[in-house]
Amino acid sequence: MFYAIIAQDSPDSLQKRIAHRPQHLARIQALQNLGKLLLAGPFPAIDAIDPGQDGFTGSLIVAEFESLHDAIHWAHQDPFYTAGVYASVEVKPFRKTLP
Repeated sequence: MFYAIIAQDSPDSLQKRIAHRPQHLARIQALQNLGKLLLAGPFPAIDAIDPGQDGFTGSLIVAEFESLHDAIHWAHQDPFYTAGVYASVEVKPFRKTLP
């Protein structure tokens, strides 16, 4: 089943986000390589693809996991979570309808 991982960034997390981005992206790439990633990306803090120093307010990852427990465990092992980029993470079951 798919699960939506909805993360909210900590205040002033941009430098931590930049520092831990390679490890974070490697984990997401691994999901993609396994054919389990539906989509992933950050929420810019302003209405711009590249928000510059305004940074991001969080992220959304939608991926397939065996269970809700597995999805939560994966989210809590993410470098953005363990390094404090994310202040909070919510994981919800997700049913893809379109496209």
